[in-house]
Amino acid sequence: MPVATVEDAAEASLTVTEETIDAYADLTGDDNPIHRDDEYAAEALFGGRVAHGMLSAGVVSAALADLPGDIVYLSQDLTFENSVRPGQTVTARVTVEEELGDDRLRVETVAETEDERVLSGEAVVLSVPHESD
Repeated sequence: MPVATVEDAAEASLTVTEETIDAYADLTGDDNPIHRDDEYAAEALFGGRVAHGMLSAGVVSAALADLPGDIVYLSQDLTFENSVRPGQTVTARVTVEEELGDDRLRVETVAETEDERVLSGEAVVLSVPHESD
């Protein structure tokens, strides 16, 4: 039986800065100029520098980690809805929707800035008791 149960919820937030975006790019090797080059980004699709979409997805991961039990991320289905700019705060909220059996849970995932939803989706996680040595 999973530790987390239906209707359990958690949230996490991150204020995105240019330094956050640069650190994420350095860690992942994703040097797309729409994330790192102000001049290039100003002329691109979003009209300015934006954060990597997976940076917002990482905030979802942080929220999942705050659910009860030891949480193991098994899968995630995401839709990226809007971009995040430096200076915005991303808040992710996760809610357990269904027990799937074998300690697996289906979890609704949403991330928003102050103004709009930036991503939504569904995750499957394991929620198991913490085993001490």
